[in-house]
Amino acid sequence: MTENTLYPRVIGQLVRDGTLSKRDTVLVIAGGVLDREVLLAHEFHDVTISNVDDKIGGEALAPFAWDYQDAESLSYADELFDIVLVHAGLHHCRSPHRALLEMYRVARKAIIVFEARDSLAMKLAKHFGFTPDYEVEAVSAQNFQTGGVGNGPIPNFVYRWTENEVTKTIKSFEPRYVPKIRYFYGLLLPHVRFRHTSRPVLRLLLRIMAPAAELFAKMFPKQGNEFAFMIFKGGKLQPWLVENEGEIVTSKAAVSAMGRAIRSVP
Repeated sequence: MTENTLYPRVIGQLVRDGTLSKRDTVLVIAGGVLDREVLLAHEFHDVTISNVDDKIGGEALAPFAWDYQDAESLSYADELFDIVLVHAGLHHCRSPHRALLEMYRVARKAIIVFEARDSLAMKLAKHFGFTPDYEVEAVSAQNFQTGGVGNGPIPNFVYRWTENEVTKTIKSFEPRYVPKIRYFYGLLLPHVRFRHTSRPVLRLLLRIMAPAAELFAKMFPKQGNEFAFMIFKGGKLQPWLVENEGEIVTSKAAVSAMGRAIRSVP
């Protein structure tokens, strides 16, 4: 299907364990043909694939729907889709965090994100030239017209995440619930990118170092360059909150019992 390993593996795992249903309504942001392949292979039916690139769509994504959407400012109502997902698209946004929160807003059940992890191994890979900070190649591959930030001609910075950044972002946006997040890890060596590089020494180094990199990733999964997380909506309220007549409010009794009540100043 694809040289990418984590995307189909995670979707398959979530379908098998019942976390995802093939009947879920799914929105893909910054999507394309790869998303169609993965979701069609796992028998999803109600899928909308969106992008700011209007060259993507039509018959290439059939039988799924296509929509023009800016990931940082989605036009959809809150909780319109069961699942919202993105694969390697947030780092093309001017504000990856804003796009993440837009995904969270329009999802009813959960969001799924596939991006790179800001690990020690990735820092070393950048240092030795195995992976870039800016996707210059993506723009050059599109005749220097598109492929960069916001699908424009300027190469985008590759924003890489950590688990702590994900948690802090959701805690800030949705302080009512204890965050429930699942993480997934994998390794994808850059064979395709190096196959087209003008620096043959990189191809040689990749062939030499690939077995060691694969072994290292098996021993230390978080050091791989593939990273995914699933953030669930709702769940357990924070211990200082209660639901009262359909509204979530701060519980004076709970705050007092925790010893965190402070007398208000007159």
